[in-house]
Amino acid sequence: MRFWLLDGITSYEPGKYLEGYKRLTLAEEYLAEHFPGFPIMPGVLMLEALIQAGAWLIRLTEDFAHSVIILRQAKGIKYGSFVEPGSRLDLRVETVSGNWPKVGEIIWLKGIGEVNGHQAVTARLGLTRYNLGESRPDGLELDSELRNVYRRQYYLLCGRTTSQLG
Repeated sequence: MRFWLLDGITSYEPGKYLEGYKRLTLAEEYLAEHFPGFPIMPGVLMLEALIQAGAWLIRLTEDFAHSVIILRQAKGIKYGSFVEPGSRLDLRVETVSGNWPKVGEIIWLKGIGEVNGHQAVTARLGLTRYNLGESRPDGLELDSELRNVYRRQYYLLCGRTTSQLG
C-alpha cells in the first residue's frame, strides 16, 4: 500500500461499524501534483480512505484472521465538498446486512466521508478477504508478517505505542 489514508480510529463495533479520520496536510506527497495552486485530496484517494476504513473493520471483526483485504466492487460513488490541507476527513463505514458473510463472500459496507459535517464522499463498497497461504505454500510466512504489521499499525491508529503490544 502506497498511502496510509487513515490516521486514527475513533470508535468501532465489530461486525457493525468503524469511525476514523484522515487529517490532510500540505506535506501529503500527492498534493504537489494534484491541481497545483489549488491543492485538494483527489477523489480516488477519498474513496481509498473509505476502503481502508472498511478493511480495518474487517480486521478488527475477525481478529486479523486474513492478511489480504481487497475491493471487489464500488457502487453509487458520490462526491460533495473538497478536502483541503488543514481539514479533517471524518470517515464512517458500516455493514449493510445484519449477517457477517462467510469467507469468499463479499462484505458490503456503506461508507461516508465528511469534512466539518459536509459530505465529501459516499459509496457502497464490496470487500473480500483471503490469506496468501491458501493459494501458495510460500504465502504462510508472509501472511504472518502482514498480520503483525497490521496489529502494530492498529495500536498507532488508536493512539498507543507498539511497546503496549502484548
